[in-house]
Amino acid sequence: MYKKILVPLDGSEFAENALQHARTIAKGCAVDKVVLLRVVAPIIKDVKDMIEAEHVRKAERKREADAQEYLNTTAESLKEDGLPVETELIVNGEPADKILEYAREKKVDLIVMSTHGRTGFQKWVFGSVANNVLVNSSIPVLMVVPAGRRGMK
Repeated sequence: MYKKILVPLDGSEFAENALQHARTIAKGCAVDKVVLLRVVAPIIKDVKDMIEAEHVRKAERKREADAQEYLNTTAESLKEDGLPVETELIVNGEPADKILEYAREKKVDLIVMSTHGRTGFQKWVFGSVANNVLVNSSIPVLMVVPAGRRGMK
């Protein structure tokens, strides 16, 4: 049923809750590819204006290198299970928009992602990448609520 699964990750333990679900589906469906995607948002313009350009470039390069290392390490655990895994790093952009754009362009069959379990004021202030993806996706989305966050209001 599913041949290409996209798992957006942000480096948090909450996001990693989606991995076990993706692993199980990938094994059960004998998928062709599991793509681990990380979107690295740009350094905020206000911060950039306060720091020398060279420091900003160094910080951006470090964030990108750290994000790629994280993806590579995470991919290894899935590869050990015999799954066909690729990583994709997108630099700059709003995460939900980039996740949806990637999924459409690369013809993904399923997006598996975790919520951070924010509710109420925190969700309103910080927004929800997961909610934006869920509401705007034309592709099936499996939303994983982290253990310990289920049933929170």
